Amino acid sequence: MPAKPTTDADAASGFSGVPASASAVPVEAVAPLVRGVAVLLRLTEAGGTLSPSGLERATGLARSTVDRITATLARMGYVRVDGRDVVLAPRLMELGNSYLSALRLPALLDARADALADELDESVSLAVADRDGIRFIHQATRRRAMSLSFRIGDLLPAERTAPGALFAAQWTRRDWRAWRERRAADPEDRGFPAVPPRQPGGAEGEFERRAAAAAADGWALDDQLIEPGLVAVSVPVRDPGTGRIVCAANVVSHTSRHTAADLRDTLLPRLRDAVRAMEDDLRTAPPAEPAAAPMGLAAWTGASKQELGREFVESLARGLTVLTAFGEGRAELTLTDVAKATGLARATARRALITYEHLGLVRARDRVFELTPRVLSLGYPPLSRTSLPEIAAPHLAQLAQDIHESASLAVLSGGDIQYTARVATSRIMSVNITVGTRLPAYATSMGRVLLADLPAADRPLPRQLSPFTPNTLTDPDALARLLDDVRTRGHALTDQELEEGLRSIAVPVRDRTGRVVAALNVATHAARHTVEECERDILPALRATADRIEQDLRVAGRFTRVPVF
Repeated sequence: MPAKPTTDADAASGFSGVPASASAVPVEAVAPLVRGVAVLLRLTEAGGTLSPSGLERATGLARSTVDRITATLARMGYVRVDGRDVVLAPRLMELGNSYLSALRLPALLDARADALADELDESVSLAVADRDGIRFIHQATRRRAMSLSFRIGDLLPAERTAPGALFAAQWTRRDWRAWRERRAADPEDRGFPAVPPRQPGGAEGEFERRAAAAAADGWALDDQLIEPGLVAVSVPVRDPGTGRIVCAANVVSHTSRHTAADLRDTLLPRLRDAVRAMEDDLRTAPPAEPAAAPMGLAAWTGASKQELGREFVESLARGLTVLTAFGEGRAELTLTDVAKATGLARATARRALITYEHLGLVRARDRVFELTPRVLSLGYPPLSRTSLPEIAAPHLAQLAQDIHESASLAVLSGGDIQYTARVATSRIMSVNITVGTRLPAYATSMGRVLLADLPAADRPLPRQLSPFTPNTLTDPDALARLLDDVRTRGHALTDQELEEGLRSIAVPVRDRTGRVVAALNVATHAARHTVEECERDILPALRATADRIEQDLRVAGRFTRVPVF
């Protein structure tokens, strides 16, 4: 279904598919920030990629406005321009990470959810209430032909889920009225892109009865409410201090493995045990230690404006930095706190917060502000499934363009390296390797970088190191000493050891814990670069590229598992 054009005023104001009226926009709202959020929402709904003309149609904004907004977002690292398309970039996830860090629930409860998924061999999720919907904050999925496709940040209508019935049990009359208005305005659930359209029918008052039953039973079932075959059981996780539901733990299966009755009879007891353990974790969790707030953002936006001129929308960039002021230990901030964290003037921060409150991204209470789950709608769902090769690809392309040599990414697979991403340059004589190719780790630069990060006893080396050329290192003791040296120096270089004429240099790529998860290399013909030239000219560019990949990986891997393949 094509996106419906909207006006500048309501482009980002809707909730659950029901746009706010233009007259509801506060006078002090920052119009460029409203438009920028609209662009991010439309990109998210489109799966992370849209052409500028597609964004023009989806938002109703002028093409010149779309171009300036995308240029600003690209400068911030939140999108990139790939040919004719605008693509969401992993760094945008820092906005959603601010919400999840402030919430603390994923960090406190994800290990319990993951352990339950392993125990049951079924997908387990954590969800929070988002007005008349639910939004996922953690997913522990199983790899199957028919597996859960929901992502962190996806919004689902409350009435079509098991957690929704639990949250609805706490709704006020005003909440129920808003829900009925949304149902009437969006009868097919078009405002929820993560679920199939709602089919006509359903008994009058059915959801009200399910909510009442959930309140009485302390659990709820989803018997194929989303789509045929999908069943789920959910139990509330309550705040030990207030007794209020803070999130719902949800076990999801398919009718080929469990009926809804099976879930209730066989899996519900174990889900309840896990939830009791989660509530104990919440009860004993120490107070959050405030993490360092981002500093110097206002100065950065000012410098960017000076450099790019009118193509950089400073009010949009400054407005988006306000969201990053929140985080662990900074869940509730005053206006003064926000201004201090971002370096913005109080008046600037105030207008941004007013705009976000109007858009439903910020909640104001007793002169403090907090983020709402809707912040996750800014790119998180499509980006939460981003793999390491996808993160690395644009950086590899830039590296290959800068040095005019092919660049590759590989991971360790047993005693081999396996290529997972590659950008080749056009040369008459080039290194011909494709994604998926496997090569022996001990004879390659990337393999040595990956092996060097492992304890000596854990290195998967063959008993006999076979030579591929006269230069191949085949002495195990010499290789062990070399790997220790590689670990110290932080790079590896092989000179015609795998194939005569092939020279390669590699550096590690580390995740947020410091563990080496991949290697990045440049391979060239020996006639083009000497060993000294590789280390003098190529190595600095390699390390700079690895740094950029690691920066994106740290953001993307904060609350999600980033697949290395």
